[in-house]
Amino acid sequence: MISGIGVDIIEVARVEKLIDRDDKFLQKIFTQTEINYCRQFTNKAQHFAGRFSVKEAFLKAMGTGWSNGLKFNEIETVNDDLGKPEIILYGTTKEIFMRQNFDIAHVSIAHLKEYATAVVVIEK
Repeated sequence: MISGIGVDIIEVARVEKLIDRDDKFLQKIFTQTEINYCRQFTNKAQHFAGRFSVKEAFLKAMGTGWSNGLKFNEIETVNDDLGKPEIILYGTTKEIFMRQNFDIAHVSIAHLKEYATAVVVIEK
């Protein structure tokens, strides 16, 4: 049963300014796995923006927003062997997800030169 849906869109240039300006931003928002993944691409800002959009969409789907001490770097996007994106949760975010009896979060990401977007659907 679907329990929540979240969608987000962001300008790639906005994320690019933040990642070029401050390494602390990267550490606060992304996991090391995400940082390593995105840095391997020439157009790394598009990939960072996509993962940032996943985090926003996930919080919208949970229905919690930034409450209860949730952290962006506790929401990690990885790709399976076929390239399909998946969400892995850590810390407080994982605890809240489990406490709400959610089972799985499905995610889709898309990005172009100027925009990145993500959709997250959470099921019980």
